[in-house]
Amino acid sequence: MAKKAIILDLDNTIYSVASIGEKLFASLFQQIDASGLPAHQITEIKDAVMREPFQVVVRRYQFDHSFLQTTTQLLQGLTYNEPIDVFPDYHEIKQLPADRFLVTTGFKNLQTSKIKNMGIEQDFKEIHIVDPNTGERTKKTVFADILQRYNLTPSDALVVGDDPESEIKAGTELGIDTVLYDKFNRYPTYNATNKISDFKELNRFI
Repeated sequence: MAKKAIILDLDNTIYSVASIGEKLFASLFQQIDASGLPAHQITEIKDAVMREPFQVVVRRYQFDHSFLQTTTQLLQGLTYNEPIDVFPDYHEIKQLPADRFLVTTGFKNLQTSKIKNMGIEQDFKEIHIVDPNTGERTKKTVFADILQRYNLTPSDALVVGDDPESEIKAGTELGIDTVLYDKFNRYPTYNATNKISDFKELNRFI
């Protein structure tokens, strides 16, 4: 059965966070550098910020309340106002015969500014920003809502993203087929039958 909907992640799925990360997170990284944490941990945290929502990183490294407040306030007001290049294979997505939905987790102002500066708004039927600081929505609840509102079964949809513990896990729990987009081979042991590194490979899942 042909897929009727493709649900895509944003960060490290449509573009590389690392391509803008040093500039984007300069003020945040200054605060992390001044946190007094060991150098190896600071490096780990900066790398994690490039790959995962900040709220996830915060929980893992158990930041103290004062540091959490300061950095959260910083990120809530952060935007990015320069052009952002999508991955070269992104155009392949627009050729697929299915409705496209963009679902991303992060601070609303920041995610909105990135989407605007990629110029991709018109490529999606709907765009959803899951901001853990402003509500109880999760990617899983958004996925379920999309299925319900468009009268889709789980087999009608496909979830594509770079994070096994985020959109891939949420899609799997709902019975939706998932594809891990592992552009830089961060997950070499992940199930190869459900992993791609170029969007031209998506055709076999549609």
